[in-house]
Amino acid sequence: MLDDVRKKEIHELMGVIGRQARAASRPLATASAERKHAALVSMASNIVARKDDILAANALDLEHARETGVAASFLDRLTLSESRVLDMANAIRAIAELSDPVGDVMAQWDRPNGLHIERVRTPLGVIGVIYESRPNVTADAGALCLKAGNAVILRGGSDSLYSSQAIHACLVQGLKDAGLPEHAIQMVPVPDRSAVGAMLTGLGGTIDVIVPRGGKSLVARVQNEARVPVFAHLEGLCHVYVDASADLEMAMKIVVNAKMRRTGICGSAETLLIDRKAKDKFVAPLIAVLRDAGCEVRASDDIRTIVPGLIAATEEDWATEYLDSIISVTLVDGISGAIDHIATWSSSHTEAVIAEDPAVVERFFAEVDSAILLHNASTQFADGGEFGMGGEIGIATGKMHARGPVGVEQLTSFKYRVRGTGQVRT
Repeated sequence: MLDDVRKKEIHELMGVIGRQARAASRPLATASAERKHAALVSMASNIVARKDDILAANALDLEHARETGVAASFLDRLTLSESRVLDMANAIRAIAELSDPVGDVMAQWDRPNGLHIERVRTPLGVIGVIYESRPNVTADAGALCLKAGNAVILRGGSDSLYSSQAIHACLVQGLKDAGLPEHAIQMVPVPDRSAVGAMLTGLGGTIDVIVPRGGKSLVARVQNEARVPVFAHLEGLCHVYVDASADLEMAMKIVVNAKMRRTGICGSAETLLIDRKAKDKFVAPLIAVLRDAGCEVRASDDIRTIVPGLIAATEEDWATEYLDSIISVTLVDGISGAIDHIATWSSSHTEAVIAEDPAVVERFFAEVDSAILLHNASTQFADGGEFGMGGEIGIATGKMHARGPVGVEQLTSFKYRVRGTGQVRT
């Protein structure tokens, strides 16, 4: 009975949040670029001014997380430091300086009958963002949605609730300072999972799209239960292929960075593919630099004959997003073998090719069907900020509407404006 009462209370609360978001979305859709800019600048300033409050809140979240015995990679995603808080503020400032997409004329043309037609960017309306552990998503999602003229409902994980609430307070203050509706950015105030279920129903038609950002189980639930469109963000099972034509020194530098810079992010490499034709040149040095960097290597049998003593890779390893200092390694038969392996095991997130042969690179770019493809660069660049988008809500791995980093432009739709001079259709 108590559970039923609790669910009813949460359902009613979420209904109020949805209606408030829809009401806020209308004036936000027509808010001037100057007013949105002012709000974002104020948000960044408030984050810096309240840095100590944010870090204190994060310390509470970290204390609870350590008590529950979570993995080191999870703690890394949850942890805020002074530099990470300042990075959040700088990301919001970068978003503020982006061109306002609302009202942009994407295309225009004239018809023989004299009609002038324009396709124009418009806000999506109300966006629901459901995420886990990363408190910085609160700032990124709130700022990006505002820049694109959308209201947003943020539902962070229970593990980052204190951190996210502290950050959210700074965002709301920025809205107030600029005279924008404070309900334009709302944070679900309860950790109960039934709040997620309520959002997935669309809150009575008030949510236009859902963006999930988190682990495989969260994304699977959202995709299975959502009654509104979803920007799919699957796990980041990313590959690096080292071709026989690659420069060895470059390959060593990129492979270590792709795996070890931050192991807990979705752009971290999980599988290393090495051209069989160059196994004598590449295998031992690449394995050595990874192990020297503290990475556990799980290898196929042909790799283990070259470097004895490695952990044997199983079929499960090719399908695993470790988010940890672990990588699986195997030999492939050139670019064709690499493409086949990626097609079989990839989550369509990010893949990199290290090669000097232009033909290899062009085949990789043409035939690998993932959202982000890199040549001679680390997979850790799979990030909206690194793409010059100011930030991102996530990396969409689906093929509808948005793909790759979901930034300001991806958070808009469009409408057609048709101008006539009295035409009628016969």
